[in-house]
Amino acid sequence: MRITPQRLAVGLVVLIAVGFTVFPVITIARLGGTPGLVVLATCLPGFFVPFFLHLRSALRGAEPGAPTVLLAVEAVAAYAPIPVLDAHLEYLGYWWTGTPTILLGSVLLRLRPPAALGCLVPMTAAQFALGWRYATQPAQLQHAFYQVVTLIVTGFVIYGVTRLVVVSRELEQARTQLAEAAVLRERLRISRDLHDGLGSSLTAIALKGDLARRLAGRDPDAAGRELADLVQVARDAAQDVRQVARGYREMSLREEVRRGTALLAASGVEVQANLADLDLARPVDEALAWAVREGITNLVRHSRATTCSISTSRTAGTVRLEVVNDGAPERPAGGSVPGERAGDGAGPTGLRERAGDGAGPTGLRERAGDGAGLAGLRERAGGLGGSLRAERTPGGGFRLAVEVPA
Repeated sequence: MRITPQRLAVGLVVLIAVGFTVFPVITIARLGGTPGLVVLATCLPGFFVPFFLHLRSALRGAEPGAPTVLLAVEAVAAYAPIPVLDAHLEYLGYWWTGTPTILLGSVLLRLRPPAALGCLVPMTAAQFALGWRYATQPAQLQHAFYQVVTLIVTGFVIYGVTRLVVVSRELEQARTQLAEAAVLRERLRISRDLHDGLGSSLTAIALKGDLARRLAGRDPDAAGRELADLVQVARDAAQDVRQVARGYREMSLREEVRRGTALLAASGVEVQANLADLDLARPVDEALAWAVREGITNLVRHSRATTCSISTSRTAGTVRLEVVNDGAPERPAGGSVPGERAGDGAGPTGLRERAGDGAGPTGLRERAGDGAGLAGLRERAGGLGGSLRAERTPGGGFRLAVEVPA
């Protein structure tokens, strides 16, 4: 049988209870006659049944409360037999004076601290008086103090052992919950990093593959360059996946702006980058880099923008990043969106529509899910004490703004 902390605690408390009562029970049964047997038959169950019920309740984690009938029965069984036994045989009640020391354990476990400490005062006085009553001169004072020390030590040992078991069980549960939370956080990290990282790479692969297919018959050299870029993007994506799995994904704001500019240029979007010369801590730099990646990915997937600006600034200890595009201008009747080359569909609209497998300008939006990218960015910014805003601009464009403490 496996020895659990709870079983060990119960065993220790039983050992204390037996140690304080075994010899008194034998003596009272031998010398007490019929009154002694009546006391044992009634008071032993009346004392120990409530005691072990209180012990079991405390081990199960029950909170202390108000006095109960069981506690009152236990107190009566602890003190009432003493004068009864003395009446039958002088000093026979001395053998019952060990039970109040066990009673203190129940009082500490069952009552709230103020009430338990309030009961400790009269119990200490009663135990001092009993020690004085049953000792002879000149050892009365020493025996009285011995009784008080025995009361306090025994009561608090029972309380301490029981609470130690409860606290150890709570710590084990907390440790399990922390382990589960750590696993959940790691899953969320991997999910967020894969979404934010692979989204941009897969979009770039789709764009460059579609562009290379269109250029293959007309300009083989340009198509070859696009295919070479596609291979490099795929390799970078594979490296990103390995880094995400290993837990040390590193991002750089300037590197993401460079990559994003190249991706937007391949989409036919004019880009203007205005990055302030800032010395940023790595967590801040990475959070802004993720914001740039997500903003550019959403632009390519979900809009017909022809211009985009990326800027950073610093004011009052806060770094602000803005990714702004001009949104989705209306297509003229029989015409094309500005910047689209007539007939080949290779401009910003044709290319991005085909990246969605014919789903149209909103096809990728419909497939993209429920906005997990912006939720991930909001978590990253919030983790640094910052904030995120994604909003439409008056001119029909879209602004992604991230602010974090520098």
